[in-house]
Amino acid sequence: MIKVVIIGAGNVASHLFNALYTADNISVIQVYNRSQKKLAYFESKTTTTTSLSKIMDADLYLISVSDDSINSLSKKLQFNNKLVAHTSGSVAMNQISTHNSPSVFYPLQTFTAGKAVDFKAIPLCLEATKKSDMLLLEIVAKSISDNVYQIDSKQRKALHIAAVFVNNFVNHLYQKGEEICTENNVSFDILKPLILETAKKVTELSPLKSQTGPAKRNDNKVIEQHLSDLNTTTRQEIYTLLTKSIQKTHGNKL
Repeated sequence: MIKVVIIGAGNVASHLFNALYTADNISVIQVYNRSQKKLAYFESKTTTTTSLSKIMDADLYLISVSDDSINSLSKKLQFNNKLVAHTSGSVAMNQISTHNSPSVFYPLQTFTAGKAVDFKAIPLCLEATKKSDMLLLEIVAKSISDNVYQIDSKQRKALHIAAVFVNNFVNHLYQKGEEICTENNVSFDILKPLILETAKKVTELSPLKSQTGPAKRNDNKVIEQHLSDLNTTTRQEIYTLLTKSIQKTHGNKL
């Protein structure tokens, strides 16, 4: 049985805990967080602590805290020569203090509090300095996911940027679309089949081949009408920027 301690009790930490807690070959022996209140969820399932000095001996320590806290927290850990992994997409592996063995255990997915996810489908991106460390990370990762990759810090940083484009930015555009619907007394639900088909299409075709719409067609009359109908400068700027990018990609001009 591989013993794991999770350091942190936020959104990602909670989802990781839920996945690891049910894995046959993993024992989450403890969760640490400086706030006792955030540990309430875990207290009926495993040992918890708010003291760094009381963190238990384990095979793997997963640091799942804010990006800005990873380096400082790793320096405060009161044990040495243990395998310590952070779960961030944008922080380099070398930000973990070298008095322990640094590594990365990054789940590439969007996590929302209270919304369950299927961890088997989530890509887990791993990085380590030692072969033996990577082998242990792979055992843990494969116990909860069918998609495990060895990714270095540069690749992971690029993946994180790409993820912002395909997830965070796209979701913001959903919000803008919902605002337009609401202002015009139209249900956003009408757009959901389109959203699902668009997402499905890029699993079958490349995004380049999947592109449609007035910008791709260079339909300037429709584009000009849309810009005229948009009632805020911000929406017009977003529309123009994305239209120019699509037309540049496909060889047209606004």
